[in-house]
Amino acid sequence: MISKYREAYNTQFTEEKYKQFLADLDAEAGYPVQFRVAESPIFIPISLKEKLIAAGDQILQTVMSEKYLKQSFTAIPPSLLVPNQDSHPGTIAIDFAVCKNEAGEFWPQLIELQGFPSMFAYQHWVALKYKKHFTVPGNTTHLFSNLADDTYIKRLKKWIVDEEDPEQVILLEIEPEKQKTRVDFELTRKMVGIEYVCISKVILEGKQLFYAKNGRKIPVRRIYNRVIFDEFARRTDMHCQFNLTEEANVTWANHPNWFFRISKYSMPFINSPYVPQTKFLNEVETIPEDLENYVLKPLFSFSGTGVIFDIKAGSLENIDDPQNFILQRKVQYAPVIQSPSGLVKAEIRLLYTWLKDEPAPLLTINLVRLSKGKMIGVDYNKDQEWVGGSVGFLET
Repeated sequence: MISKYREAYNTQFTEEKYKQFLADLDAEAGYPVQFRVAESPIFIPISLKEKLIAAGDQILQTVMSEKYLKQSFTAIPPSLLVPNQDSHPGTIAIDFAVCKNEAGEFWPQLIELQGFPSMFAYQHWVALKYKKHFTVPGNTTHLFSNLADDTYIKRLKKWIVDEEDPEQVILLEIEPEKQKTRVDFELTRKMVGIEYVCISKVILEGKQLFYAKNGRKIPVRRIYNRVIFDEFARRTDMHCQFNLTEEANVTWANHPNWFFRISKYSMPFINSPYVPQTKFLNEVETIPEDLENYVLKPLFSFSGTGVIFDIKAGSLENIDDPQNFILQRKVQYAPVIQSPSGLVKAEIRLLYTWLKDEPAPLLTINLVRLSKGKMIGVDYNKDQEWVGGSVGFLET
């Protein structure tokens, strides 16, 4: 997107450098990274950076308003309500497609948002690896809000650990060693000093949680939750003493209720030029004649699960729970990244953290996904090159 940077990068790029880059990732991670890492970062011009920040601010104004917060309690399924919710989310992720407006300017369009963590440790680490192995201009950064490498990690620790002993803080997940995002868990352990623990291994005694470490039973005072509810609900084979919804003497880096309260559920409430037209399916009075220009999304699935991109005529009427779906006007991703094998589309995730004493969330870092397929996401771009997970370097 910054042509002089792109031309310089592509000129110096070689497959051998890329192989060395991947080998370095795997070696430091201690095992092969389980998702495709793109051959290139993207370079984000100041004009698009400013629009991304403005779009994020507009969305946050809505989802943090008193009116919306009262309404959003209804998003939580009663059976999944977790006690002791805090006053605001510890983190928010907002995904934007990179599009173009009628004037040909880069224009972000909201794809979805979630009050749930993303790969905060990994994104910082992989950005430094791109800088190590490839030519990245010195007047760019992958961080926002004037953060530097050291202050970013300091803030990450403060958010996740707060004032607790790191040994008594855990990253909670379902079989974390089998997750594709395990590399982020490993890096979080290195950067922050906490262990990642399977939810099935957590011990519940009264209202106190524990986990086992080196033959010792360690109390859990704080949780960095990475358990996704819809995945957990499918794991009927897993027997747990703690299922998130029990009363427990813990605090949360990110309380699980925010997974529902800030989510695709939020989109119909947001009125912004950066947000495509979105309605709850049960509130759609007339089915659009141009269904090919719409996408149907279940409210609380994750990573694109259950999304219907090509809606068939008559299919909407057959949905049993339309209140749990949104009908969203499709956005047109602009192929903006020049690769040796053609143009590539991009999606940019803005990642915020919100410390307990702060008045508002702080934009910290970004995550980028590159695609040549119909949908963004690693699973939708198999056997393609110059696609997959990446990071954006912002012009300063």
